[in-house]
Amino acid sequence: MKPAVFFDRDGVLNIDHGYVATKDRLEWMPGCFEAVRQAQEAGYLAVVITNQSGIARGYFTLSEFRAFTADFLAAFEAAGCPLDGLFFCSDVEPSPRRKPSPGMIFEAARVLQIDLQRSIFIGDKESDMEAAAAAEVRGELFRGQKLDQFLAEILYKSSPSDLP
Repeated sequence: MKPAVFFDRDGVLNIDHGYVATKDRLEWMPGCFEAVRQAQEAGYLAVVITNQSGIARGYFTLSEFRAFTADFLAAFEAAGCPLDGLFFCSDVEPSPRRKPSPGMIFEAARVLQIDLQRSIFIGDKESDMEAAAAAEVRGELFRGQKLDQFLAEILYKSSPSDLP
C-alpha cells in the first residue's frame, strides 16, 4: 500500500471561481503541476477529492462535469504528471461522501489501496481539514500560495518515518 497526497480541486489545484466546470473558468493554481509531480516523485499517489454540488444545484450537468474533468485530467497527463485518481460528490446535503465526511477518502483508499496513516490531505477549507481528521489523515490548510512550494515544505518537515 502506498500513501497519497489528496488534493482538493477548487482552491488548491485551480483557482476557486465558484462552481468551475468549463474551460473558460479554469485558472490553474501556480505550481499545481509541479506539486503533483513532486508528490509522485516522493512516492505518493496524487488523488483529487472534490465536492461538486454544482451538479445537484443545476449549475452544470453530470455530462458537462465529466467532459470538463476529462480535459482537467488530460492537462495533468500532458504535463507528465497524470493524476492517480479523482473522486467527487455531487450531493448538496450532508452525506457520508460529501466533505466534511470522509467517505470519498475512504473510497479512494479502498479503490487505490492507499495507506491513510502515511497520507496527507491538502485543502483550502475547514471542511477539508475535518474530512482529513475523520479519516485520520494529516491535513494541511492551503491558502493560495505556490502549491509546489507549499508541498515541498510539508514534505521537508515530515520525519523520515512519515515518508513512503
